[in-house]
Amino acid sequence: MLNVQSNVSLKPYNTFGIHANARYWAEIQDPADFQTLLHLNEYVAVPKLILGGGSNLLLTGDFEGMVIRMNIQGIELVRQDERHYWVKAGAGVNWHEFVMYCVKRGYAGLENLSLIPGTVGAAPMQNIGAYGVEIEQVFESLEALNRQTGEIRTFTHAECQFGYRESVFKHDLKDQYIITSVTFQLDKTPTFHTSYGAIAETLAEMGVTDETLSIKAVSDAVIRIRRSKLPDPAEIGNAGSFFKNPEIPKEQFEALRVEWPDMPGYPLADTNRVKVPAGWLIERCGWKGHRTGDAGVHARQALVLVNYGKATGHEILALAHEVQRSVGEKFGITINPEVNLV
Repeated sequence: MLNVQSNVSLKPYNTFGIHANARYWAEIQDPADFQTLLHLNEYVAVPKLILGGGSNLLLTGDFEGMVIRMNIQGIELVRQDERHYWVKAGAGVNWHEFVMYCVKRGYAGLENLSLIPGTVGAAPMQNIGAYGVEIEQVFESLEALNRQTGEIRTFTHAECQFGYRESVFKHDLKDQYIITSVTFQLDKTPTFHTSYGAIAETLAEMGVTDETLSIKAVSDAVIRIRRSKLPDPAEIGNAGSFFKNPEIPKEQFEALRVEWPDMPGYPLADTNRVKVPAGWLIERCGWKGHRTGDAGVHARQALVLVNYGKATGHEILALAHEVQRSVGEKFGITINPEVNLV
């Protein structure tokens, strides 16, 4: 049953641990809850913020509107054939728990995305990715509520217009729909992605051979790597990678490599562009381990901005702007936030 509350602290609901309040708060357990909300006249004109796991969000102050937390649960095997499983999950399902559910049952394709914070509903909005795999590679369709009418619409892969950490829900359809469920097409025969990052090295350290390689082994390796590099939000407030990896023209990359021979780059297929790790750029600008008050750049991963306790959203954002400025001055490259600023 829908329950609207007033003046709710958002600190437990954002992984940065920022102190901020919502004027109104509602938790959606079922699409019908949102449809009920649409008919409550006193909230129709109130600005609304849709919240999943709060793991890709920087709050820069109180939200003078309604925060709607999507908490629709449930995982269902919709169908299968000789090659694939189609699995549907509610938008409020914890992402990592969903990945573990699939790994345990031998549903292949999500193992490289283990231990990413957040919820299933947020995954396609951001087209989350890690270690050579992105959501769009395993995505089948999603269901979403129209925020004005309450009608449910199904979006196909093509209609989502996926890009690097992008989808139609961040651009043309921004603030128009609320994702309620996502269906994934997963494989019965795994295609292993082990060449990205330190996965192959970590698998070797774990004693995994070509003969014993499995989706669980890949998942375990990814979890080990992430835990070694990224801070736990339960211990240090953060939202994971704060910046996107920039994509620059190949000519610019080659010119920069003259001065910086060790600059890593990953050519993008069918383009004349190269993806450069933002963490490397930030580290070369001297930010790794930097701290101003309680706002800082993580000591082990320069791509992660952290809240050591009492930093405000404005202080984290000010640090982010300084990092962007220095990277631009040193390399002539613009790095953009991956997190959503509110």
